[in-house]
Amino acid sequence: MPPAPTPSSPALGGIRWNTFPATGTTLTAREFFTATEPLLQGVIDDNALTGADSEVLEDQIRATLALGTRETSLPLSIGPDSASAVRELGAQAETIGQELVSWSTEALERLLTGPVPLPAGPLVVRSHCYGHLLTPPAADLLRGRRGGPVTMQLYNEWLHQMVLLRDALLPFTNWQDVPLLITPAGLRHTEPARDAFLTELLVRQIRHTSIVAYARNVVTGISGPAGYGFEAGGGTALPAVLDQPPLTAPRHLLTWRPDPAVGAAATYVAEVQDYYAAPRTLVEDLPPATTASGPLSARTVTAPVADGTRTARIDVTRGGTTAHVDLGQALRGHRFIQREDPAAADASGTADAWSALRAPGLVWTRSGDVTVDVTGQDDLVVLALLGRLYPENVTLRPAGPSAARTTAHGTGPSCLVTLVDPAQTH
Repeated sequence: MPPAPTPSSPALGGIRWNTFPATGTTLTAREFFTATEPLLQGVIDDNALTGADSEVLEDQIRATLALGTRETSLPLSIGPDSASAVRELGAQAETIGQELVSWSTEALERLLTGPVPLPAGPLVVRSHCYGHLLTPPAADLLRGRRGGPVTMQLYNEWLHQMVLLRDALLPFTNWQDVPLLITPAGLRHTEPARDAFLTELLVRQIRHTSIVAYARNVVTGISGPAGYGFEAGGGTALPAVLDQPPLTAPRHLLTWRPDPAVGAAATYVAEVQDYYAAPRTLVEDLPPATTASGPLSARTVTAPVADGTRTARIDVTRGGTTAHVDLGQALRGHRFIQREDPAAADASGTADAWSALRAPGLVWTRSGDVTVDVTGQDDLVVLALLGRLYPENVTLRPAGPSAARTTAHGTGPSCLVTLVDPAQTH
């Protein structure tokens, strides 16, 4: 008779297919994928699968994680007119899905010849259906032929966990490094947050705060105030542009940055929630450019946590003078910019970047297009400038030869054009 299970080794079966602790644990995508392999092993054992059968299951996971298939678990349509968030998240879904398919193919081949041990013998679980469509060959294999309720339940649970895994990783550029909260139900605890996230993505223009809220839930398991990023134990999730050139960085995706010094969870919020009500300065009223007294340098500074939130700013310094720009507004400005190639025409007026950075409120224009040249400056300086410009009809483009204008500049009559180094396009 096998020994009785101990609290550190829970009995498998029912809805329990793993030995994750009741309090949850943290795993990367690859680690979690490996932890789901007993479900695949159970399918192989109960169904007496062969190599030919594994191809059917490979085709199934490929169809489930792809976009545009009958069996897709994410009915997201991407076209040239799609919103930038849809394009970025759709590209993430395709990239992550293809990698999970690759892992699945390798796992099936390996488990057929080198089974993983299953504690307490055959694995039988109860998997509540989430409505994923099967390909006809997979339905025949899992429900007919040698299949049956045990095989179908095991595969249904594994397939759903793969869908939850793909979707949990969508907000992150470095998705393979993200520490995911895993409970005895795997990733099923993310279902309510996932439903809200996908509903907004599929039926309206998704808000950045909604992407952040979902990302926070898959890492911490809890919600929090609306914001543009968050901290959790062991790291910080902030928009990807903080590590990439503003001209090419994703507008809506986050990057997980490990930091052992980070303890309690906190949300990053903008200093001004409604930028429309913020004071403004006309670019025409800025003081003229003065003789430069040294290069611009920039760094980020965070404020202490208060009531679960914190703000941050970009400090831009020249000589002994420092301009302070709210990081939340800078990231907001980056999300709203238009991007143009160097063939666009030069604007009719010019403004000094340093004067704009020191201006009170947000800088805007209503008397013709104005160029603010920040070529040769650090990416963080460029981002700070985007936080000082009123985020409407702001165009970011690489410096280059001029040509006839071919791109409309938004909805307003005037535009602020920010020039950056051509190298930032690569």
